[in-house]
Amino acid sequence: MKGSPTSRINFNSFITICLFLNVCLSEGVVAQSQNTTGDATIPVKVGVVLDMDSLVGKIGMSCMNMALSDFYATHPHYKTRLVFNTKDSMGDVVAAASAAVELIRNVEVQAIIGPRSSMQANFVISLGNKSQVPIISFSAASPSLTSLKSPYFFRAAQSGSFQVNAIRDIVEEFGWREVVPIYIDNLFGETLIPYLTAALQEINIRVPYLSVIPESADDDLITKELYKLMNNQTRVFIVHATIPLGSRILVKAEEIGMMSEGYVWIMTDSMTTLWRSINSSAINALQGILGVKSYVPKSKELENFTVRWKRKFQSDNPNVNAEMNIIGLWAYDATFAVARAVENAGTANLRFNRTNISGSGATDLETLGVSQNGPRLIKELSKINFTGLSGDFHFVNGQLESSVFQIVNVNGNGERRVGFWTPQSGLVKDWKSTNTSAKSSSKPKLGPIIWPGDTNSVPKGWKIPVEGKKLKIGVPVKDGFTEFVKVTWDSNSKKAKSIGGYCIDVFDAVMLKMPYPVPYEYVPFATPEGNAAGSYNDLVDQVFYGIYDGVVGDITIVANRSLYVDYTLPYTESGVSMLVPVRDNNKKNAWVFLQPLTSDLWVTSGCFFVFIGFVVWVLEHRINEDFRGPPAHQVGTSFWFSFSTMVFAHREKVVSNLSRFVVIIWCFVVLVLTQSYTASLTSLLTVEQLQPTVTDINQLLKRRESVGFLSASFVKDMLLEMKFDESHIKKYGTLEELHDLFTEGSAKGGISAALDEIPYIKLFLSKYCGKYTTVKPTFKADGFGFVFPKGSPLAADVSRAILNVTQGDEMQKIHNKWFNNATCPDFDPTVSSNSLGLESFWGLFLIAGVASISALIIFAAMFLYEQKHVLFQFYPENSVWRKVRTMFRIFDQKDLSSHTFKKTEPRDASCNCSVHSIGAYGSSTNTNCPPSPSVGSNQIDPSDLVFLVEQGSVTDSPDIPPSPERSSIELADYSHGQ
Repeated sequence: MKGSPTSRINFNSFITICLFLNVCLSEGVVAQSQNTTGDATIPVKVGVVLDMDSLVGKIGMSCMNMALSDFYATHPHYKTRLVFNTKDSMGDVVAAASAAVELIRNVEVQAIIGPRSSMQANFVISLGNKSQVPIISFSAASPSLTSLKSPYFFRAAQSGSFQVNAIRDIVEEFGWREVVPIYIDNLFGETLIPYLTAALQEINIRVPYLSVIPESADDDLITKELYKLMNNQTRVFIVHATIPLGSRILVKAEEIGMMSEGYVWIMTDSMTTLWRSINSSAINALQGILGVKSYVPKSKELENFTVRWKRKFQSDNPNVNAEMNIIGLWAYDATFAVARAVENAGTANLRFNRTNISGSGATDLETLGVSQNGPRLIKELSKINFTGLSGDFHFVNGQLESSVFQIVNVNGNGERRVGFWTPQSGLVKDWKSTNTSAKSSSKPKLGPIIWPGDTNSVPKGWKIPVEGKKLKIGVPVKDGFTEFVKVTWDSNSKKAKSIGGYCIDVFDAVMLKMPYPVPYEYVPFATPEGNAAGSYNDLVDQVFYGIYDGVVGDITIVANRSLYVDYTLPYTESGVSMLVPVRDNNKKNAWVFLQPLTSDLWVTSGCFFVFIGFVVWVLEHRINEDFRGPPAHQVGTSFWFSFSTMVFAHREKVVSNLSRFVVIIWCFVVLVLTQSYTASLTSLLTVEQLQPTVTDINQLLKRRESVGFLSASFVKDMLLEMKFDESHIKKYGTLEELHDLFTEGSAKGGISAALDEIPYIKLFLSKYCGKYTTVKPTFKADGFGFVFPKGSPLAADVSRAILNVTQGDEMQKIHNKWFNNATCPDFDPTVSSNSLGLESFWGLFLIAGVASISALIIFAAMFLYEQKHVLFQFYPENSVWRKVRTMFRIFDQKDLSSHTFKKTEPRDASCNCSVHSIGAYGSSTNTNCPPSPSVGSNQIDPSDLVFLVEQGSVTDSPDIPPSPERSSIELADYSHGQ
């Protein structure tokens, strides 16, 4: 009957009986297996040292018992049976050590599983090494235990150092630049921090502060420490503590508002594994936290075991809230490994050798025995390799290898996996799709995350504290160059009344461009009397020491300072140059007109003037009366014509088309030469009036002259590196002091040059324009920048804001405000010192030369073609030299067939002289044919005449062709006449 008391009693009784039978069955597997094998099984004692009242101890012990039952149920034929001898370490190091001594000395266990914590394991491992008893721990994760290098210690868990790379990649993924670890003040906490900080420094993540909290800290101490963190800029915290202390820290952080938007909290593996065991009231403090913990692949065996374990654990511990975790799985697999190793090692020698020590003063440590089975057992443990509930289980150098970590995000009462981390691929969303290229992928490597404050926006990782004071920005105090930074003092209170200047205005404009408000105040770096408190290096050091939060002023970006602070992008022109006086070069050189052109260009130009005159004479001689006459007249005319083209004053006309072509090309060349010469000479006679007194810094070193530098500037170090003697280095503080030093000169205690940064030099030149100039080289420097602490996230944001200011017109307005008259024409003494060389004009000369030679070749070809009968119609006894001489004689005659002579010299109709016979006879008997002028004389050599007649070049009439008979008669008559 439904709901009757009798039925309820019967049903409850039935459930109770079922639970009792289930427990009896689960705990009686070993007895049943022993009964099935008879008396053949051999018990092997194994010690267990755990904190029985702790959650790890309870979970571990229950998993170990179930592992023992499951192992022998699946291996009933094994001859060995592990027998646990359990000792409670009660969370104390001494108690754990005492328990281990008792188990080794009195019980003579073959191995010890445990202890729970790394501090307890540290001493127990030494006992195991001394007695050759293997120590197998499934929960001691401290990296320091690896350094013990004991062959008798096996860590059935992953070292805590394996997780630091996963945490590092999370920080890098979201671009956070600063992280503050919060850790427990004991061996467990301290041993992980060096690994964590080293991993973060590999990617330039700054750790500005380490928050250490004692395990026994009360709530007031925790709250005080958290308020200290709250007043700093960093908002990314990594918590590495035990679950009791860690949960208290997070609860207090939630109470004071550190679990709100903008904060980032990351838990290490130890807390992420056990966070579900804390009270439900404390779980609200964990909302939005990221956690890192070992990943266990899902399997049917794991699901079945989890169901069985949960039923048994709740039955044994009804008041404990617990979930199966990786520690319990490691305890299960470690028990499997020990049972298998014991079976493989055999039971031939399970004895202990004891040292005989007489007397009553012997201690327990001195009377510890040495296990004879230990060496064989550690050998078998090293060979263990199987797939357990936690995954692949085998020891490498005494510990499990690094495997996959999962990244979880705490939401509500549970956790949501947002990604994985593997040693091969780093952060990935899906472990199954990991590959070698995943690490370099531009896609998000983690899934959506709900951050503290119930927001999806990724926190910046830092924030100006609302309850903290304003940023203290240090500014330099100086007497000169106040256009950059100017501090005005109140004469009564000796306090800064106003702070201004170019650098100050730029910084104010940059702060207005920031994406968030940044409260700040300027603090002069000065003594109580209002004087400078130190050099610029001293001012920058104040940022490194934490006295100032930043520095604004004419601070140059240099390498040695960047080792301790961070600079923003420069906002001024960069470089260091040398400033020298200039002198007026009143003494003009009498031969200054030769300097515009180099000697090779002068020689080449002269040669081409002669060559062009010769070419024009050759082309014009036979057809142009201007280029005929006595030899001296012809040479003078040719040179006059060629050189007069330099000023375009040539009066002679050229009638040949070839000559005109050559003259046109040559006039263009002359035009370019004359214009270039004029420009260069003008530059020599004007710009060169002012010359620098020093053109090279090495001259100062050789002459041992003095050099100046701005007081408190880094330039002094540069001069010392250049081997300048310190006695030759003079400092100045104002524009007037620099001018006075130049006026005195090195001989009178002043300077011959000054080395300074370009912004200062431009300001000085604007006041003393025309009296000084800069000379090369310009040394590298990065300009002025703002200074912030090393790793400060402000540096990057301010740099981006500087770009917004410099790319707009606001920067020009600030410049005009402070340097309105700071303009002076740039002077470069090298402009007029370089003469024009042949390398700049060889192309023009090449064109003129090719044109001239081409014209000569064309003319020669035409002339030879016209006189081909002279060259080819000859008798064998006529020599080549005779032909050549005859050709020159013909070239020297007028070409009466040219249109120029046809117009100017009309011939009589009765003239029968051939064109070819003009001037061939010494004096013509035909009065109608006037003699032709020649170069040397009006007569031709008789032997040449005979040759011309023989070749048919002399005739009585152009209408009568020459013939051998006629020629011989004429030669005979001519010979008789002679």
